[in-house]
Amino acid sequence: MRFASLGSGSQGNALIVDAGETKVMVDCGFSTRMATARLARLGAAPDELAAVLVTHEHGDHVGGVFAFARRHRLPVYLTHGTHAVASRGVAALPDCRLIDGHTPFAIGKLEVTPFPVPHDAREPVQYAFADGQHRLGVLTDTGSITPHIVDVLRACDALVLECNHDHALLAASRYPAALKQRIGGRFGHLENGQAAMLLRQVDTARLQHLVAAHLSHENNRPDLAARALASALGCRDEWIGVADQEGGFGWRQLR
Repeated sequence: MRFASLGSGSQGNALIVDAGETKVMVDCGFSTRMATARLARLGAAPDELAAVLVTHEHGDHVGGVFAFARRHRLPVYLTHGTHAVASRGVAALPDCRLIDGHTPFAIGKLEVTPFPVPHDAREPVQYAFADGQHRLGVLTDTGSITPHIVDVLRACDALVLECNHDHALLAASRYPAALKQRIGGRFGHLENGQAAMLLRQVDTARLQHLVAAHLSHENNRPDLAARALASALGCRDEWIGVADQEGGFGWRQLR
């Protein structure tokens, strides 16, 4: 199994998980043209995908999903709550398949485990993926860590983990007080220290890759995110991957 990102941040998100015969996209916050171009940059194409999975209805995650899936005749997996909000005003929907946020399901060679997260959306989930040998956990867009999140991500071979902001940078930013409160609240986004705290609660013995994701352009820095995660793991800062808005990150292989 391998995985890569088309881009990660407030202007658009998409992740590709490839299990050989089965390749899926998680979210698509980009236009169809841009998503296709970014896939090509990874040596992939839309017709190789088996499905698009959606985490929640915010535009940087779902903005391009329906058009992309409709154009390439792909099924879209999402919770009932996400579907109810995201589909409003959409004239022609693709094949939408409603999922239970607590019930694993299979897409080809991939076992997909959705899990609910505390975020200011209707029925948000994140996902873990397994191919029979390895497990990848994806956690972005959550304001706090729950025991269930820890349980799902307890033993992964790779993690894509939100490090949205640094507490001090957010406090000193030009953002309005209400927005700061939303971002830093328990239904907002993970701070670097919170992400590091999660790592201290899970088994990282099998961890081959750790990528900090969904960094705020104004309220975080790659070096701060990497330092926080490296401190929790006891590794060098350079070992931590950091996803960015323009390039995401390239393929990471699980062996």
